[in-house]
Amino acid sequence: MDLTNLLDAQWWIVTFGLIGILAIIFAETGLLIGFFLPGDSLLVVAGMGASAAVATSVGLDAPFPLAVLLIGAPFCAIVGAQVGHYIGAKTGPRLFSRPESRLFKREYVEKAEHYFQTFGPAKAVVLARFIPIVRTFLNPVAGMLGMPAPKFFLWNVVGGVLWTESLLLVGYFAGSAIPNVDRYILPGAAVIILLSVIPIVREIMKGRKASKAVPPAEPRGRHHRDPASPM
Repeated sequence: MDLTNLLDAQWWIVTFGLIGILAIIFAETGLLIGFFLPGDSLLVVAGMGASAAVATSVGLDAPFPLAVLLIGAPFCAIVGAQVGHYIGAKTGPRLFSRPESRLFKREYVEKAEHYFQTFGPAKAVVLARFIPIVRTFLNPVAGMLGMPAPKFFLWNVVGGVLWTESLLLVGYFAGSAIPNVDRYILPGAAVIILLSVIPIVREIMKGRKASKAVPPAEPRGRHHRDPASPM
């Protein structure tokens, strides 16, 4: 198998079909080994595969049932994230103590922690869905940092539904409305990922401006002295 196929959403869909799509959505959001999987482009191409106009051109024998995708994808995304949160809550920091390798990098965890601390638990859980790698690591990080399970579940559902349904429907309607849309699968997925990151960048810029507006605290141990007072 060509390793480049692992990043090709169309290859995953043609090779593993509908069950494979749902399994990959679960793995990418629930298992640390799934962070390299192409979740965003996979959902877009799966949506296209539900369109009769595109199904055969992407290599499918028949279109995917759209209703199954719209129910199964968010379900797997939500369950996967809950598993990730549970693992993080049960294992704690030792989960990320393994040495770095070609696949696992400490910076992945640090990036997830950064989003968690920058945006707050609720917003981070939702926004992370749209950021590759972060959506894999943020769930166990949330558990490790003690985000309560009921609160995590609420925002996990919101993020999981928004992420899966929006990308599936974009792919489906693009496949139905744009002639020869299969030629633009990779560029289209790149644009969608870029658009999804824009709100994150805006939040980061707002946070930096707010931090600059706060005057620095006076260092401890230093006291202002009246120049006229005796030493």
